[in-house]
Amino acid sequence: MEEAGTDIAWRPDVLPGFEQRTLPLEPDFEGEVVATLVRRAPAPDGGAGSDRQDAVPDAGVDVLYVHGWTDYFFQTHLAAFWERQGARFYALDLRKYGRSLREHQTPGFVTALATYDEDVEAALAVLGHGPEPSSGRRLVLMGHSTGGLVLSLWAAHKPGRAAALVLNSPWLEFQTRSVGRWVLEPGLRAQAALAPRSHLMNVDLGFYVRSVSKRFDGAWDLDPGWRPDLGWRATPAWLSAIFQGQERVARGLGIDAPVLVLLSARSTAPVRWSPEMLRTDSVLEVGGVARRVPALGSLVTLVRIDGALHDVTLSAPEVREVVWRETSRWFAAYVAPRPAPAEPAPSGLAGWWRRTFRGGRRSGRAISRHSDRTSSTSSPASSVKRTPDSSKPSLR
Repeated sequence: MEEAGTDIAWRPDVLPGFEQRTLPLEPDFEGEVVATLVRRAPAPDGGAGSDRQDAVPDAGVDVLYVHGWTDYFFQTHLAAFWERQGARFYALDLRKYGRSLREHQTPGFVTALATYDEDVEAALAVLGHGPEPSSGRRLVLMGHSTGGLVLSLWAAHKPGRAAALVLNSPWLEFQTRSVGRWVLEPGLRAQAALAPRSHLMNVDLGFYVRSVSKRFDGAWDLDPGWRPDLGWRATPAWLSAIFQGQERVARGLGIDAPVLVLLSARSTAPVRWSPEMLRTDSVLEVGGVARRVPALGSLVTLVRIDGALHDVTLSAPEVREVVWRETSRWFAAYVAPRPAPAEPAPSGLAGWWRRTFRGGRRSGRAISRHSDRTSSTSSPASSVKRTPDSSKPSLR
């Protein structure tokens, strides 16, 4: 494998202004396996990329984004959002997805979600966030749908590695909830053992792609080779792995970092097309997902967003503004930029004068800054109303 942390393997990406790096992984039964890391291409003069806000101070944070099922990274506006927070943004196309998919491979196929640990670790090694971090920066993980489930499990069994976790409509529970998993899992496990790569019935009628793709009723450019209109037909081994991961969530993960969950306020069952699918989650049953959110850890913020799609960052512009506002408020509270180093204390007569005659005024300023920081920290938690028996927190 190439030396971690070097830039010699970066090359232009399919997205203008971005570049990609192939991460070789251990071969599996289908042969060669890779993951692909994507980032904003540095400007020729060594400065920030063309869409970055040069005036934003570096927050000392790296963000690693992981996509969902039948998906890949194309959300350049998401990269721009994190860069406005002062973070460095990276995205990972997992093995057998998007940029990492090879012709000889079964798309998206794994038999255990822990397999993706290798993909995540390969990316983190490049970022300097390996088991023994070398970057001196904090790590924020962001996952969408299946990627949210994968990163939740990773953070649970890799405590202390991530400073925070952002989950965009994470697939924490099956659409038919736990009862459906219990009914389906025995037969699915047997089928996975006998014919792990056989195809299950495809229930994706293309309604979600219709709601997001510019070729239909949406606003975004999607590559149909990487994001087919009718998705991929799931395999029994893969779906069994999903069920096992969701059962672990149901038992409680105990994630030791702050978690933000962004979720649509409503779902629409994908049985026939409806204009409501342009303002709801037409993939997940969001009520069942919301019930699993408290099982993630002890410090979890749930934000339900009216009008949001399954990928909340692909929603209508006014809805995206809510996503950005709530995420930036949470980020400022729980992953705030590190304070600038304190000025060296003056010595001699100047130091005595300052300590004696300006100490009270300086202390007053410190108290004021502390009060502002306390107010900022409390705001995300107060943005969600919860009652002990309520399964549907609502955004106030």
